[in-house]
Amino acid sequence: MNTAATRTDEGPSQELAPDLTLLLQKLAPGLSMVHQHLWLIELLQWVRGDATEAAPCVARIQALLIVLERNPAIQRQAHDLWQRVVQRLDGSTLLADYGFASRNALVGELIQRLHLKLLPRSPETQDASELFALAMPQALDAVWIAALPEQTLHALAELLTVPPSRHHAHCAPPFTDWQCTVLDALIFCTSQVRASGFEPEIRLRANSDLHATSPFYALSSHLDDLCAAWRAGLNTDQAAQNFKLQLESCRHFAATVYTHLDTHGISVDLVFRLRQMRERVLRIRSLMDCLLLNAEPRHVAHLIAHLVQVGQESASLGALFNANASLLAAKVAERSSVAGEKYLARTRLEYRAMLVQAAGGGAVTAFTTALKFALAALGLASFWYGFTAGVVYALSFVLIQLLHFTLATKQPAMTAPAMAAKLKDLSQPSAVDGFVDEVCFLVRSQAAAVLGNVLAVFPCVLLISMLMQVFTGASMIGAATAHQVLDSLSLLGPSLLFAALTGVLLFASSIIAGWVENWFVLHRLDSALRYNPKIVRRLGAQRAQRLATFMLHQVSGLASSVSLGMMLGLAPPVLAFLGLPLELRHVTLSTGQMAAACAALGWPVWREPALWWALACLPLIGVMNVAVSFYLAFRLALRAHNVGGVDRAHILRTIVQRLKTHPGAFFWPQRQDG
Repeated sequence: MNTAATRTDEGPSQELAPDLTLLLQKLAPGLSMVHQHLWLIELLQWVRGDATEAAPCVARIQALLIVLERNPAIQRQAHDLWQRVVQRLDGSTLLADYGFASRNALVGELIQRLHLKLLPRSPETQDASELFALAMPQALDAVWIAALPEQTLHALAELLTVPPSRHHAHCAPPFTDWQCTVLDALIFCTSQVRASGFEPEIRLRANSDLHATSPFYALSSHLDDLCAAWRAGLNTDQAAQNFKLQLESCRHFAATVYTHLDTHGISVDLVFRLRQMRERVLRIRSLMDCLLLNAEPRHVAHLIAHLVQVGQESASLGALFNANASLLAAKVAERSSVAGEKYLARTRLEYRAMLVQAAGGGAVTAFTTALKFALAALGLASFWYGFTAGVVYALSFVLIQLLHFTLATKQPAMTAPAMAAKLKDLSQPSAVDGFVDEVCFLVRSQAAAVLGNVLAVFPCVLLISMLMQVFTGASMIGAATAHQVLDSLSLLGPSLLFAALTGVLLFASSIIAGWVENWFVLHRLDSALRYNPKIVRRLGAQRAQRLATFMLHQVSGLASSVSLGMMLGLAPPVLAFLGLPLELRHVTLSTGQMAAACAALGWPVWREPALWWALACLPLIGVMNVAVSFYLAFRLALRAHNVGGVDRAHILRTIVQRLKTHPGAFFWPQRQDG
């Protein structure tokens, strides 16, 4: 063995010989179960070594095969050890279920994955999946397995072939244990797909015209035909083709559920089940290749490499958060993209309407500013002041919505999904120009909304303060508070950071709004309000009808208004309690506060540098509010709409070119816009 282990032309290199020799010397007929598992784990550790790519691992596998070929006694010991491990473990569970999440709940799955990462696993196990995870813990394993050449794969297949174990009493020679395991896994996986297809959540939401002819009914019979032909040694081509067609029909039937979800709201749990079903269908196809094309070990290598990959993903916290973020994005952005269309001012008429609505929102915000300063004068504890201020903000935002006015910074998070939806249709060259047109509409809409808010809130606050001065003898705030307000809004301070944090909260409110609207639609609450006998008896048919229509159209805005108001009020005291002295800067509210400071200090304020630093900061606060919330919503929408491969450089060049040729289009409607 040492001679074979030190050959440099056709055997392993000398640097591999000592480790391999010591490893093979540990083989003994009397090894216990746990030591057999430990030997396999150590063998695969030797294969990996300190390699970072596939070539050294492949070379070590080839070296091992050469050594075993030239030492029949050791080869028999290795073969016997493998046979004992296989006969003890049921590999069908590994092939059928490994890598599939056991639950969709984020917290439960997170705890499970933390257990896998933090708690050590024991090789003293009879679970094939657990042993596989211990033996193949690195992504490199999938790479070197996929890189094994055909000759090496055939040699490994010959070494690892064993007769059926006790787990396969229904499957006797001449079939091998691997064939019987794959057959069982195929049956188990198909049963899972069939059971999923008969779940009431899927049946009730699938195309009702197809219920009577659901392909899931005949799926088992087609699998039985395939298994019978395979066991009898007959030609399985026709049976395999029929089974694949039936499987594809099942997949298409389940896909009709998505049409229902687009119309009636997205269920995260249901989307999770549909994705699991799709992955199981792909696993079935891989198992069929391994079973029916058993002369081609390349299919087995692909399956094992795939199991390594899904094992990595099933233990990854990042993959868990990405998957849940994708589900959340689909749940929220699809609803917001429809609502966001109404916030784009495309024509001159829409632009003027946006200015008027924004001016109304600014006027209401002026009263909100007065109430906020009144609350500050009460001297409440920090939390209760924040809570009460949040209630005032929420009621103010709800009033703005009910009066059909506009608060500028609430728009970007709603318009971003609508913009992302446009990116799905950029295959034609002219589509890029159309998308840039939408960018122009978006920028001018935000500019009009911010301008309307600011130009209305400033004089309204001045007017309220003057009226208070006339009737009470005191302005809205005192001189000391006024100086403090101007200093807090200075461009030289952290106001832009606080404005960016406010943009995050604006985005968060859009997430809550989309979730609530989806929940409302998914549970068909509009129909319940319209037709539920108890509600109809209490309100009357016409009032119930109006209530259902109102809630259907306003529930998203109400959720956004209430959540944004409470977050604006409670975030500062909560962050201060955590030791983070962060504040918030909303452009409309900040403008109102600055107007109150100007009213308190009178005309001499125009000579104070603090005023001009605050004035310089206000436009940037608006930009940060809008840009951060839009960016976060846009990225979420891209994930939801599965938009990828967009030529961003080309889009950016087109936008820059439009800025050079028609800069005014980004701020006010052009003649061709109507």
